[in-house]
Amino acid sequence: MSKSTKVTVNDLHHFNLSLKDVDQLDSVETEHNHFHIIQERISYTAEISKTDFQNKCYTVKINNTDYQVNISNDLDNLIADMGFEIGASKKVDVINAPMPGLILDISVKVGDHVKADDSLLVLEAMKMENSIVSPHDGIIKSIAIKEGITVDKGDVLIEFE
Repeated sequence: MSKSTKVTVNDLHHFNLSLKDVDQLDSVETEHNHFHIIQERISYTAEISKTDFQNKCYTVKINNTDYQVNISNDLDNLIADMGFEIGASKKVDVINAPMPGLILDISVKVGDHVKADDSLLVLEAMKMENSIVSPHDGIIKSIAIKEGITVDKGDVLIEFE
């Protein structure tokens, strides 16, 4: 498999980006989730206003216009081509940390009824805020973390009943 990433913008525009393409991007982070970008001598301001890390979906505001950006790698594309969805047949009862990071916010408490895609918590990793959302409707059984602590990849964050 190649080392490329497929990027889809607003479900209309499709791009394949290599690591070389990303390295050549003239971008500077001006503040948290805000960037200044120069492309072909044109200046842009960009803000990552919403993140859904598990689904690799982001809302990016460029020069005050919102764009929905979906990112997939070769493995994601292969799984989709085979007609499978990641986790479609398995009910997730435990949310584990997808990467090491800092817990910024917890949106739920034990006993809460949540729906699929409800925000559970915000995990800061690599200077990005990642919203961890509920994979399905359910009831929060336990919360193994607190705001302000750091977690390692794989640490249990939240359990469902």
